[in-house]
Amino acid sequence: MNSIENILDRTCGELPKSPILRWAAVLFTLFVLALQISLAASQAFLAGAGLLYVIHLLRDRPRVFFLPVKLPLALFCILSIVSIFWAANPTAGWFAVRKFVLFLIWLLAVNLVVSADQLRRLLLNFFLVSFLTSLVGIAQFIIQYRDARAHHSGELYHYLTSARIHGFMGHWMHFGGQQMMVFVFLLAFLLLSSDRHSKIEIRNSGPERRISSSEFRISALWWMLLALVTVSIILNFTRGVWLGCFLAGVYLLARWKPMWLLAMPILLALAYVGAPSLLRERVHLAMHPTHEPALSIRLEMWHVAIRMIRAHPWVGVGPNNIEEAYDLYLPPGKTPEVGYHSHFHNDYLQFGAERGLPCLAAWLWLMASLGWYTWRLRRKLSTQRWIADASLAAWLAFLAEGCFEFNFGTSPVLMVFLFVTSTPFIAARVVPSGKGSENTDDTAPTR
Repeated sequence: MNSIENILDRTCGELPKSPILRWAAVLFTLFVLALQISLAASQAFLAGAGLLYVIHLLRDRPRVFFLPVKLPLALFCILSIVSIFWAANPTAGWFAVRKFVLFLIWLLAVNLVVSADQLRRLLLNFFLVSFLTSLVGIAQFIIQYRDARAHHSGELYHYLTSARIHGFMGHWMHFGGQQMMVFVFLLAFLLLSSDRHSKIEIRNSGPERRISSSEFRISALWWMLLALVTVSIILNFTRGVWLGCFLAGVYLLARWKPMWLLAMPILLALAYVGAPSLLRERVHLAMHPTHEPALSIRLEMWHVAIRMIRAHPWVGVGPNNIEEAYDLYLPPGKTPEVGYHSHFHNDYLQFGAERGLPCLAAWLWLMASLGWYTWRLRRKLSTQRWIADASLAAWLAFLAEGCFEFNFGTSPVLMVFLFVTSTPFIAARVVPSGKGSENTDDTAPTR
């Protein structure tokens, strides 16, 4: 039993003392580590952690913490449910409501991660998993490139952008959105964290458990990992992800060394000129949306979404009812472009058309509150301030990508977003010694 505890301590850090809570924290750690590898496994670990935490609540009745966004979150959920009753197909709408259970990630994160050491190890292990996912994505591109070069050499761009790399995920949008979050947090860790020189802690078993530490420089390895993640994002060819990474990078660079922002236009120009022709074509077509089906269909979708909002401003057409109602809101005599019509590739128009303007306002309030409280926490954190900056950058990247993708409705991306945005609130609860902090500030997790 002692050997198992030693393994858990060395892997997960200082876990909760309660046995039930301890194993719930272990399952939550496994949930985080499985996020980039398997959706089914990560959700199973999340369910297990949630079940153990509920047992802990019923048995011990502890103090429960949550992010200070309960009111806008509750309003968003209620208005989403209300919109279902006016939908043409209410059954499809209830499937969207099932995703509300994912907000348990916020609850479990701030209650199961109870020490700075545990949070630090959780993030470092989260980074290390991305090493494997990035390698898999890059390998997929090499295979696809060789196949396209051998059989479709004259249409490389079309074949490489129509079936893009997806890592362990089922879709390239899922992979790209997750890698974006990893990129942002890893970049913040390298630029802003004083803890980027990793520390190994050796725990000895016995009556008196002593800890000896040895530091060694592995910054180069972290930079190599960031390079792999960056390459996988570039080869993913998802421009919304590129935009999110760019804006997050600008924010983090401004926090690190603002003077470097002056050199950014020159660096971007050099990067564009020196980039392979496939990347230059990808950027060039973004400026000419009518010349590429992936962009022209978005323009059609967004016009349809505006028509839906005008026709149903209060409750929308209902969650998951977009595809059934799509043709009704096209201009007379126009047939829809061939493509995917189940959502609008835009968070803002999606919620407005699907669930109505009041629900969209509640979601905007939720996102604004999350950013506001994280910003306030940043000003109060000291040694863990980089986590707040990373979370703000991830929040900015997520909202930017949400202009071109329904990432809030995509479970693999949403789960990573909910985890990374919980980390500043975890940091506000713990102190470097690993003991819980009784922070009474209204920006900290609340009961």
